[in-house]
Amino acid sequence: MTEIAETAETAKAYLHAKLKSIREVLIWKLDGLSEYDARRPLTATGTNLLGLVKHAATWEARYFGEVFDRPYPEALPRWQDSDGSDLWATENETREQIIAFYRRASTHADATISTLPPDAPGHVPWWPQPDTDLFTILVHLLTDTTRHAGHADILREQLDGRTGVAERYEEPIDDAARKALRARIEAAAKAADRARSTAG
Repeated sequence: MTEIAETAETAKAYLHAKLKSIREVLIWKLDGLSEYDARRPLTATGTNLLGLVKHAATWEARYFGEVFDRPYPEALPRWQDSDGSDLWATENETREQIIAFYRRASTHADATISTLPPDAPGHVPWWPQPDTDLFTILVHLLTDTTRHAGHADILREQLDGRTGVAERYEEPIDDAARKALRARIEAAAKAADRARSTAG
């Protein structure tokens, strides 16, 4: 193996480890929530915590499946027919089913990532430039999953104030300290706005 190939494999392994880690963050954001809070829309566009997990599972199955001619063994909606149904859970889909789907999709994705070299060719028919490789898809999925974990972090904080990436890193919620910090930030924002208005 050449030095360049070894470097690429090392980078792939590093990104793969990060993807595995951020998956767990996304799932943990559901910890301790009622069925309603896990599912309910928390933004004007309907973003919700369980839907983010379902979305991540669906697209891992697709990107590390059909893109590399390694189809995911379960039925998925056709990408051409995407209607946003991967972004929320119906009343008949349980939290356990969706998390289990994510686990299975992750196992399938992990096999693709581990088996193929970083430069393995892939084809993404819904991309303007569809020809790509495994390394690019790995970066794409890590970026996308991390973005959704950030969404989940904000949604969870809105629900009950919990933040962080795992229970072991959580600190007790200090409502007084949070209120004081928020007030300080609010005052700074108002002062900046007044200064800009005066200057203008």
